[in-house]
Amino acid sequence: MVTVADRPLLDVPPPDRVTRLRAFLHRHRLFVAALVLAFLLRVVTMLGYGPALWFNDSYEYVSGAVNPDRPSALRPNGYSFLLLALRPLHSFGLVVFVQHLMGLGIAVLIYTLLRGRFGLSGWGATLAAVPVLFDAYQIQLEHLVMSDAMFMLLVVAVITLVLWHRRMSWRIGAVIGLLLALTALTRSIGLPILALVVAYLLVKRTAWKTIAAMITACALPVVGYMAWFASAHGNFAMTNSDGAILYMRTALFADCEKMRVDPREELELALLCISAPPSERHFSGQSYLWWARNGQRFHAFGVGNTFTPEMNKTAGAFAQRAILSQPLDYLGLMAGDFFRAFHWGRPRFPDAQTYLQYEFPPTTKVLPAWSSYRGNTDTDAQLYDPGLRTAQIQGKLRVIGTDVHDPWAGFMQGYQRIVRLPGLVIGVLLLIGLAGVAVRWRRLGGPVLLPWLGAFGLILAPAATAEFDYRYLLPAVPLACLAAAISLRHGFSRPATPGTPATPVTPSSGTASAPTTGSAG
Repeated sequence: MVTVADRPLLDVPPPDRVTRLRAFLHRHRLFVAALVLAFLLRVVTMLGYGPALWFNDSYEYVSGAVNPDRPSALRPNGYSFLLLALRPLHSFGLVVFVQHLMGLGIAVLIYTLLRGRFGLSGWGATLAAVPVLFDAYQIQLEHLVMSDAMFMLLVVAVITLVLWHRRMSWRIGAVIGLLLALTALTRSIGLPILALVVAYLLVKRTAWKTIAAMITACALPVVGYMAWFASAHGNFAMTNSDGAILYMRTALFADCEKMRVDPREELELALLCISAPPSERHFSGQSYLWWARNGQRFHAFGVGNTFTPEMNKTAGAFAQRAILSQPLDYLGLMAGDFFRAFHWGRPRFPDAQTYLQYEFPPTTKVLPAWSSYRGNTDTDAQLYDPGLRTAQIQGKLRVIGTDVHDPWAGFMQGYQRIVRLPGLVIGVLLLIGLAGVAVRWRRLGGPVLLPWLGAFGLILAPAATAEFDYRYLLPAVPLACLAAAISLRHGFSRPATPGTPATPVTPSSGTASAPTTGSAG
């Protein structure tokens, strides 16, 4: 018997790094092309507007970075901590460059989650990231010295981690908790997001150790910050402005006669009553909070006594009385601001000055010389970035915060007039996500529920507690895109039950098992 030996197999060397990189780029070529184009738009923005754009809130954040010994009474210092970390490089240009990278990072998280966890096609996952990549107002917001880009990245990172891990260890729970703590210290609404994530994990029957680790990891930094705040301001809190902001929300309808405020027994509340009838008041509640003008009763105790623990408590009590006494007026105002988010156009609101701060400006920005914690707003900015240019304006040496350079600036101004995500589209995305939750009602919405509730809550919360502002819409957009994309993955047919056979997908090494086709939706 004669046997023939099999031909020996040749050892095939593993592909080198360049080959693997080429294969990776080819596999994700559509998203990579979009990412590169979006990066170039941000480079054009940096060339056109150096070193950064400014909003009224920017100066308080900068003051917190140059004076890190005391927390702000107005808002948490999380973003000031980021500015403080970057301060040794003395460049606002670097700050906005990091924020542009954050914006691109949000798009990467959306694409990665939809491709890796939910198996969307490359074009589908790329389409879901397009609003973050190309919306002109998103790019403009990233170029502002503001906390929004950081807040958006943290929120999307939390949602990505929660949805990616079907079985979550306590270590992952602790990481999510730390991210939630950073979110809350960046914007106070981060704490309600913790409650939302905890509720979602309870619905998914996540192990109690994981939830406990997440809550603990979130609580420790937040409680530590509140203790620091108490040492500076005397009360255990994160801000002294939540009651004041709620007062602003009710200032347009609060009627002290309907509230039955007795000036003899409740003098502090009576001093906050607005004498003009609701029909004659300004259309924006901000007029009754920020500016010490005639009729703005929040400043009745003096400008220096606005954001104190006592004033914040009194303003909060006034607002709660107004809401309980006039619930229909409150609900009507809140509904009006909520649905204002879904206009096709972009009406000027709350006023022209605020509205124009979200537009790419045609002229140079001179920083105001307002009083700050230990100096002035312009000198704080110059202390942070000594490279800021100065110029003689009306006989005074002023600090220039933004230099406009054409043709780059002109290009971005024209781009912003054309490329934006209308509010109506955001509403459509929310409706698609809601439909996805509805068809998964037996599973309480499945994985669609968390991003959809996050998007809905981020739009509703300002309408309920503050006032509509265009920048409050943008953090909801990535979550609305995620909810809509996951909903559309299988269409709106009822998803398969857990016992239905499905084609398995090979899990990636080092990560949780990838979902089967029938169980992820």
